[in-house]
Amino acid sequence: MAGVSQVSPSDWIQGARLRTLPLAIAPVVLGVSSAILAGAWNLGLAFLALVVALALQIGVNFANDYSDGIRGTDDVRVGPARLTGSGRVKPELVKRAAWIAFALAGVAGVIVVVLTAQWELLLIGAAAIAAAWFYTGGASPYGYRGLGEIVVFVFFGPVATVGTAWLLIGSIPVESWLTGSAAGFFASAVLLVNNIRDIDQDRLAHKRTLAVWLGPVASKVLLIVLLMLPYVIVGVLSFVFVWAPLVFLTGIITIVVIVIVLLSKTPKDLITALGVMSLNALVFALALGAALVW
Repeated sequence: MAGVSQVSPSDWIQGARLRTLPLAIAPVVLGVSSAILAGAWNLGLAFLALVVALALQIGVNFANDYSDGIRGTDDVRVGPARLTGSGRVKPELVKRAAWIAFALAGVAGVIVVVLTAQWELLLIGAAAIAAAWFYTGGASPYGYRGLGEIVVFVFFGPVATVGTAWLLIGSIPVESWLTGSAAGFFASAVLLVNNIRDIDQDRLAHKRTLAVWLGPVASKVLLIVLLMLPYVIVGVLSFVFVWAPLVFLTGIITIVVIVIVLLSKTPKDLITALGVMSLNALVFALALGAALVW
């Protein structure tokens, strides 16, 4: 095992998986957009909400790196090498990085609660941290039982979007449930394509993801459905928000993703799709958020 002195900053940056961060930004953008629509804009609270989301995303990435690494799940990988599984970093250091990120999210969340006096948000924050850790951590991780996509949908979709709108407005706008669901579908799709890429390795490691349960063909069909559902929501919102139809233009990126996935012949071909899908989620959120505000 490598010691911390042998690890470069770029190793830690890679371990944080920056390409997944758009998935944390997207629901916050949508929640803030609902707040602007309601005339309840607050830059400080919005910034704190973004810190919570980003820290949770980085925390779950390091937690996943640690837990899969010590279980041996990452011993053979198709995607980028992980810190723990590759032996570059001691497992305890990766675990510490995860909990530092969770602590940062917790501190930012407590500040939000103190400023807004919305104490219920503490329970939501605690549940989010627990969900992040037990995805692949603990004695019976839900990520090993095919439940990852569902939990990701909930916490990186409605919970993040509705929670952001709630702390800024003090109430929950109806459209935030729809926009949050759209963000959640994108997040679930990203996790699903990641698991499609790792089907063979996960099966050998007894990691029963949803992709392992369904198999590659059915998983790709589900992936297409998940990527189409956000645009169904845009269609519904188009009856209320005049600029919403312009969001369909972001579907060009979605079509590119679907083509990449359908034409993929090896697991490595799906790595490109992951980065494009994260970008797609953020561009979609920015476009839909603008449509709400205007």
